[in-house]
Amino acid sequence: MLNIKYMTKKDYEGFLYKIDQLNKLVELINGSPEKYKVFINCKTHEEVVELASSWGFEIAKRWGEY
Repeated sequence: MLNIKYMTKKDYEGFLYKIDQLNKLVELINGSPEKYKVFINCKTHEEVVELASSWGFEIAKRWGEY
């Protein structure tokens, strides 16, 4: 039998928050050629998350992670 996890309201809010953070991150990168260059030089997901965090964004969590 499949173990299905349904998205809770809290999960959904976390999902929307991450989308908002990603959209703001894209805005920042698109507005700054210097930040774009730094961003595209990231080689791993962890580097992207760490860089985004240094710029004030939270993008590491997936929905359902608390």
